[in-house]
Amino acid sequence: MSKEIHLPRILIVDDEPAIQRFLKTALANGEFVLFQAENGHGALAAAVTTRPDVILLDLGLPDLDGVEVIKRIRQWSTVPIIVLSVRDREADKVNALDAGADDYLTKPFGVGELLARIRVVLRRALQQVEEPVFRVDELQVDLARRLVKIGNDVLALTPTEYDLLRLLVTNAGKVLTHRQILKQIWGAAYLEQPHVLRVNISNLRHKLEKDASRPRYILTESGVGYRFKSDL
Repeated sequence: MSKEIHLPRILIVDDEPAIQRFLKTALANGEFVLFQAENGHGALAAAVTTRPDVILLDLGLPDLDGVEVIKRIRQWSTVPIIVLSVRDREADKVNALDAGADDYLTKPFGVGELLARIRVVLRRALQQVEEPVFRVDELQVDLARRLVKIGNDVLALTPTEYDLLRLLVTNAGKVLTHRQILKQIWGAAYLEQPHVLRVNISNLRHKLEKDASRPRYILTESGVGYRFKSDL
């Protein structure tokens, strides 16, 4: 008896026929099942009926702004959302990511990069369910034992540094904004104190990195936040 193969379901939300055709062609490799919606309300309905594994979302929809769509989906679902938008201002990226988007690609983008980002969010969703130990290069983070190692060396992290690292690695490949991290680790009272985050990121880099000035693990998204390295 053959085992049924689950192909990841991708919901494409864009009102431009040319972009829809481009995405369908780019993703028509037999690895995905594709669904489409042309506006915000259609996206919300399709997110319920198709139960996608990833949503590719344009922000400039004719009825609802894409950020509002993200907020409404996040009220009931953690499905990965990758924003595909011509909006390239830092403020637009921060707003979408703060609303709950997992990643943000500015149009135009390459097919290879899009496929890599999709693989990252799919792999992260699988790791959160199955993998208690995060590994990348020499770094190992054992989430069950709260143990962090570089090669064979166990690192001595403060409780705050560990909580910060845990947040980053469990969202590896995802951009986390300054406000998201501050709220999660220190609470809402620290939202306007980004220096607290900068100091702890610096301390963490000095413990993790061979050269903290050229980080391999904790990557800076200028003006937006941080992304932990994920092998593409």
